Amino acid sequence: MTLVNELRDRSSSACELCHSSENLSVYDVPPSSGQSTDQCVLLCAICVGQIDDPKTIDLHHWRCLNDSMWTQVPAVQVMAWRMLNQLSQEPWARDLLDTLYLEDEVLIWAQALTTSSTASDELDIKHTDSHGAQLMTGDTVTLIKDLNVKGAGFTAKRGTAVRGISLVADNEKHIEGRINGQQIVILTEFVKKSN
Repeated sequence: MTLVNELRDRSSSACELCHSSENLSVYDVPPSSGQSTDQCVLLCAICVGQIDDPKTIDLHHWRCLNDSMWTQVPAVQVMAWRMLNQLSQEPWARDLLDTLYLEDEVLIWAQALTTSSTASDELDIKHTDSHGAQLMTGDTVTLIKDLNVKGAGFTAKRGTAVRGISLVADNEKHIEGRINGQQIVILTEFVKKSN
């Protein structure tokens, strides 16, 4: 059985992200060591076009990730995580990202490309925690002091874990994360990266 046939069989001949059945092709999920069904997904031309050229992204198209992110296929999970991270300025995408759980090795795979592209795009901006450890999108951090959350009416307690952070692109001292269901900006000097 060929790679295309195996992927068509796995996906029921539909795009593994948006479920379209038109113009399907094999997409190799980088970084990978060669084409195998474990490292590829079957995608439609619309998904491939928007993944390859982020300037053409149609936000409404990617609401499909609400369904496809729950797959058991690691390569599809990686693509869903990457797209949700790209769209993390949208509240609905942040909400989905907050609920998406990836096994450790799948998360490392998902972050591999994000880390290298972030490093090349933002050479001058490095987000570091209170101990100087570099922070990346998707990291988990722990608060090192109680923080009064202005406008939300609660205090985020020391030791609170904030999962799936996003980096504020134009300010190295700010990250965003969700605490008590609220998306807030947190100063990096008040967090410690979790291992």
